[in-house]
Amino acid sequence: MLIITLIGAFIGYKIGGLIGLLIGGGLGYWLVKRLRQKMVGKLLGAQQQFLSSTFAVMGCMCKADGHVSEDELEASRQLWDKLRLNEAQRAQARADFNRGKSDDFDLDAELAKVRLMASRQPALRQLFLQVQLTAVAADGVLHPAEREMIMRVVHGLGCSEAEIAQVEAMLRGGTHTAANEGPSLEDSYQVLGVSSEASDAEVKKAYRKLMSENHPDKLAAKGLPESMREVAKERTAEIGNAYEQIQKARG
Repeated sequence: MLIITLIGAFIGYKIGGLIGLLIGGGLGYWLVKRLRQKMVGKLLGAQQQFLSSTFAVMGCMCKADGHVSEDELEASRQLWDKLRLNEAQRAQARADFNRGKSDDFDLDAELAKVRLMASRQPALRQLFLQVQLTAVAADGVLHPAEREMIMRVVHGLGCSEAEIAQVEAMLRGGTHTAANEGPSLEDSYQVLGVSSEASDAEVKKAYRKLMSENHPDKLAAKGLPESMREVAKERTAEIGNAYEQIQKARG
């Protein structure tokens, strides 16, 4: 802000002397303020859209097997608590969830909104998917229709083949969790997006890249709602656990 204000003042001074300096500086300050307000407004809009789409798609996915179980409803309520939503936000989340459950819900159009927002942010896509997987796995059973819906969402978001492999690993991880088992070593490689044949340096590079991309502060600047910071922390913990398991296996 200061630099642009000073530039405006300098240009104003060159054109109109002292009066020009004051006018130019004032215009520079006003311009920066307007730009900042516009950027903040755009970011808030993106965050609200991300949250709205999260619950709408969740409602659609939970109904994929023909009905929404009490466990799935409880999972959505627990997410409200985790996100520390206030009453107004909970009401909106409930409305979005019900919107996703409706027969005329346009899933592809909703996914297109998220895809546009996260086109260059694979970490945002992964967090979005992680929330959906948590909801459908809440009852401990992954119905074939739910799996099919998950893959429809994955493709609708424009995920790469590597990201699809990561989702498959997350699906298996959910099954392991339901059975009180830990993720397999192969799944840990998939979480990092590398093969078991990768060198130690390649594994470490992938780990550091994912940790950087999934940093809550970076995601917040790209449209992740502040309330979803805890979800982002869970994602980084998953990446860290996968890296640690690989490290132990390699001695």
